[in-house]
Amino acid sequence: MTDRLVEVTTTVQISVGIITVSDRAAAGDYEDLGGPALKEAAEKNGWQVLAEAIVPDEVERIQETIRSFSEQGCGLILATGGTGVATRDVTPEAIRGVMRVEIPGFGETMRRGSMKITPNAILSRSVGAVVDRSLVLALPGKPSGAVECLGFVVGAIPHAVALAQRVPTSC
Repeated sequence: MTDRLVEVTTTVQISVGIITVSDRAAAGDYEDLGGPALKEAAEKNGWQVLAEAIVPDEVERIQETIRSFSEQGCGLILATGGTGVATRDVTPEAIRGVMRVEIPGFGETMRRGSMKITPNAILSRSVGAVVDRSLVLALPGKPSGAVECLGFVVGAIPHAVALAQRVPTSC
């Protein structure tokens, strides 16, 4: 049965949308480094990046972009930034406002892995959720942290994307 599960989940082509959430990057005051770092990581995993955006730390803009990327066929949406505890960090709230279901294991796994690297990982509010027909992951804004966190959960992504897209699986 395990072999069947692997066969089903690894045949799903993953199309990715990348959202950088940053007031400064959206205003052109700061070069976006997180989005390009995630694009490189996605392509190394054999995924196709379909859409990219830089948006300010505003709930409505984040939600509109997530929904737009899902409508464009992005089975995986990676949001980098806005997962801390600063006043403008609203990415988790934006995702929770439009999600169908939260998947706590993604955030838990990312924090657990990050705690081995930095004690500040305890402040992260990284989230995994299904929005429309997409798996959405909220990752840290620091490029290295975003890529590391993606690496901690990469093994679960194909199956989660298949489920979000309602692809029949053996589960």
